Formats: sequence, C-alpha cells, structure tokens
Amino acid sequence: MTKITDFNTLDLNQTYSYADYLLWQFEERLELIKGKIFRMSPAPSMKHQKVASRLHTYFGSFLLGKSCELFSAPFDVRLFDRKKSKKANKDIYTVVQPDLCVVCDKEKLDERGCLGAPDLIIEILSKGNSKKEMKIKYELYEEAGVKEYWIVVPYEEFIHLYVLNDKGKYELKGIFVDGSIPCQLFPDLQVELEKIFEE
Repeated sequence: MTKITDFNTLDLNQTYSYADYLLWQFEERLELIKGKIFRMSPAPSMKHQKVASRLHTYFGSFLLGKSCELFSAPFDVRLFDRKKSKKANKDIYTVVQPDLCVVCDKEKLDERGCLGAPDLIIEILSKGNSKKEMKIKYELYEEAGVKEYWIVVPYEEFIHLYVLNDKGKYELKGIFVDGSIPCQLFPDLQVELEKIFEE
C-alpha cells in the first residue's frame, strides 16, 4: 500500500477506514468519524493548554498506582458500535483523538492506542469546534459506550458532565461553574474548577 504524504490528494467526500488512515503521512491532524475526515483545530489556545495540563495533573496523580491509565492527545482511539465485536483495521471507520481519556481495560490497549471505548473521555472545546464535540462526538461516544464524558468550555469556564445510564444513553449529571466536579467513575476524585480555570 502506498503512503499518502499530501492531504490535498484525499477526497473529502469519500469514506475511509482505519487501514487508509494508517497510510496518511502528513502534518495535518485529522480524526475519522464514521469514515469521514474531520480536520482538527489548529494549535490550541494557551487557555486550552493550561486547562488540559491541569486536568492531566489531577487525573494523573489520582491514577498513579491504580489499574486505569490516562492518555492525552495525540492518542488514537478507534471506536465502533459497542453492540458489534472488535474489527480489523479495514472495518473500523472512526478514529478520534480526545484531549484526555482514561482506559481501565488493558486489553483495549495496543501499540497504536485504544481499540474500543475508553471509560472516560474529556474534550476541551476550542471556539471553532463546538458543534463537533457537542453533537457529533456526544452521539459517537454514547454509541460506543464511553461511560463518562466531560465537555470543558475553557473560554466560558464551565464543564458539562454526562454519564451513560443503564439504557446506554447519556444523562447530564450537571453543568459545573464552580466548586468541585464529582467524577462518577472515581468518586474519591474531586476536581476543583477554580484551580482548573485560574489564570
């Protein structure tokens, strides 16, 4: 198979698989959602980076010595409908790079990233990508079976927290603007918003 080094040679109307994705060797960062190419935002703002770093510190310190592992972008997460079995690269059509994710099942991890749904995903919005995170990825993560999903809005300083219910649908546990966020997956972990968003 031939490596592709020029993004402009791709047909944005075509449906691609993870096998195709592995051949792409160019600087643009992309995600593949149900076979369609989504360009990722340019380099995140300083605020975005600060928030990501602080959340990484909170979760990283908490998970030290525990069985769950924390990963940050760029880190390929290959998703499929949780009702279906694991698939070959040519049969996977979704590859995302969440800002942060926690994986508790070591069998989902390999040299290329995570195959299947992480237990928790945190996406930090940039002003240009709100629709993707709020709608497309919400539905994608729900379908894949991500147990807990945080949407962080750094420029307005609040966090949406969604948890998968027994019927496989997300429930909004709260929109947090101050105080601490009660992580559902790790009840002992309290994330202080003031420390996450402080300048």
